[in-house]
Amino acid sequence: MSNPRIQHFYDEQSGTLSYVISDEQSGHAAVVDPVVGYSMVSGRLDTAPSDVIIEYVHKEKLGLEWILETHAHADHLTGAQYIKSKIGGSVAIGEGIREVQAHFGPVFNLGDDFASDGHQFDRLFSDGDTFTIGELTCEVIATPGHTNDSISYRVGSAVFVGDSMFMPDFGTARCDFPGGDAGRLFDSIQRVLSLPGDTRLFMCHDYMPGGRELRWECTVDEQRKNNIHVNQDVDKTAFSAMRLERDATLSLPALIVPSIQVNIRGGHLPDAEENGIAYLKTPIDTL
Repeated sequence: MSNPRIQHFYDEQSGTLSYVISDEQSGHAAVVDPVVGYSMVSGRLDTAPSDVIIEYVHKEKLGLEWILETHAHADHLTGAQYIKSKIGGSVAIGEGIREVQAHFGPVFNLGDDFASDGHQFDRLFSDGDTFTIGELTCEVIATPGHTNDSISYRVGSAVFVGDSMFMPDFGTARCDFPGGDAGRLFDSIQRVLSLPGDTRLFMCHDYMPGGRELRWECTVDEQRKNNIHVNQDVDKTAFSAMRLERDATLSLPALIVPSIQVNIRGGHLPDAEENGIAYLKTPIDTL
């Protein structure tokens, strides 16, 4: 299996890492977890985090085939549709998005015009699916637990793990969102950690604990030995108890309200109303 060229991009506002995966033979590429910034104060979008990705794709003369989501994020708006409108690419996510849509559609009262069938995306992936980026073969690994729709992408010796794991000194993802389950997350992480020890794992977030420098990559061996939540000495019962206790102390992400509404739509913004303005809703005493 050939290995890809990988370039990371970091959005400081949300602590999100996005990636461009490219096949040096064909010049074809995919973007993983792109970001569009959003101000809760003004309601304004900031396309800068996606613009730098677009600039890189142009500079490297890449042809974009895919825009890959590891799940419907709750902490940032996806830049999927913005990037697609500029340089193309098919937007893809795990088939579990249907369950996420079915839960949040009524919460935001999206109405009969919003179908919880995943059609807002170009492709829904199932566990074990394969696809290509140029000459690169990519495998989909279902990794639910943080959310129902969480998946990881294996491309050669690299795996893009979404929010399931963070760098070893920060641990693992919360499991208290709808559809979250600590036991499922533990099992999902064990699937990833059963891969060869030198497999490269690429994170979706880094919060730089202790003020250390940004990191985005580690190995399976590093996670097995050093992950503070799920190393080789932690069993499923202990992990589940830890997550239950820890999750009870966590605040909701600052951008969860706009993020969920946009991300379950595949990155499409709500339609403008009669006055030509589009709106995002904030449910009261609900989330």
